[in-house]
Amino acid sequence: MLKTVNILNKRARFEYEIIDRYTAGIVLTGTEIKSIRLGKAGIAESFCEFQNNELFVINSTIEEYHFGNQFNHRPKSERKLLLNKRELKGLFKDVQNKGLTIIPLRLFTNEKGMAKLDIALCRGKKNFDKRETIKDRDNKRDLDRIKKEYK
Repeated sequence: MLKTVNILNKRARFEYEIIDRYTAGIVLTGTEIKSIRLGKAGIAESFCEFQNNELFVINSTIEEYHFGNQFNHRPKSERKLLLNKRELKGLFKDVQNKGLTIIPLRLFTNEKGMAKLDIALCRGKKNFDKRETIKDRDNKRDLDRIKKEYK
């Protein structure tokens, strides 16, 4: 079992412009948390949406626990996120009025061994923004290469 788990959504920073960040708890069953502690989870295609004034993460994958029996969980099910009521109201208002979306950035375990999810309020990038991000990354890489030659 891994001491700390840190599963990232690497495409999120490329596809979306991050406006605000939150850390939320997740409601999990026993076999789900065991799979997460083994590092068998993915949040690459997932997103968050409101259902009955509660926030759920949709399309996240937590593989079945290998030693689980008939009480094993489904790999792609909706999982409830735990936030304060004030944070939920603010997020709901932003999603409804401004047309923003909520994307998971990182799934991790804290020092107590509980699973947490870093989520972000995001706006989708346009194609020219993505090209600009690629150009900036290439320029930074070239600059670092030049600096390294003169050291």
